[in-house]
Amino acid sequence: MSKIVNVIAVFVILVAIGIAVLLSPKNDSGPEPSVTPNLEDEIIVDSPQPNQIVSSPILIEGKARGFWFFEASFPVKLFDDKGQEIAEHYVQATDDWMTTDFVGFKGELEYNIMATTTATLILKRDNPSDLPENDKSIEIPIILSPTDSMEISVFFNNDQLDPEFSCNKVFAVKRVIAKTPAIARVALEELLKGATQGEESQGFFTSINPGVTIQKLIIEDGVARIDFDEQLEFQVGGSCRVSAIRSQITETLKQFPTVKDVVISINGRTEDILQP
Repeated sequence: MSKIVNVIAVFVILVAIGIAVLLSPKNDSGPEPSVTPNLEDEIIVDSPQPNQIVSSPILIEGKARGFWFFEASFPVKLFDDKGQEIAEHYVQATDDWMTTDFVGFKGELEYNIMATTTATLILKRDNPSDLPENDKSIEIPIILSPTDSMEISVFFNNDQLDPEFSCNKVFAVKRVIAKTPAIARVALEELLKGATQGEESQGFFTSINPGVTIQKLIIEDGVARIDFDEQLEFQVGGSCRVSAIRSQITETLKQFPTVKDVVISINGRTEDILQP
């Protein structure tokens, strides 16, 4: 009789333990880690390799299916270890991209940093349709070597230093750029970016439209000839703003000793541009 009681007791204990285990809350260690889709059948990156130490400009090359491209290119972006975007550009197809087969791509991405840092290079399928199913990208961890740098000036109006706004009176803002032989063009590209938030808080602002493109820059015999696209004069009116735009461009170029005079053109035109 006692044996039967013992067996029953053991059975009851085991059942109780089983129920307790089933009802106990599962260990929640946080959300499931996201899984990056395997894109090896769509894109293969030969350079750079994961965790490779790179310097500016970064050589980016490999091959991708034709549907990654739009108009023979797709975008690439570079983010630092804090998730801040520090550079963007695109890679170009090296062959006919109107295919579903693999197509070679190649490009270079310049960056400017002062110290070695880890970063993430993102190659993104071009998706002009904005359809979620076409939104694909591949991330490559890399290590950025610092770039040789130099200091330049770009010129803006300033409503604190010139509260009466003298139109053609502009003031220098220092920028640090990667060392380059094309310093005048890079200075203009910095000017076209406009004032930063920090500079705006000090009263600096630009009179130049956003999205302006430099089409050609030639410096010869002391004359800088700079040609822009039509965005430079889009909806620009008033003699004051026109004067401010010219001053910003002219003073930014005249900081260099090889430039004594500046000729501005739009799509090759010089006579009828930037009219008040």
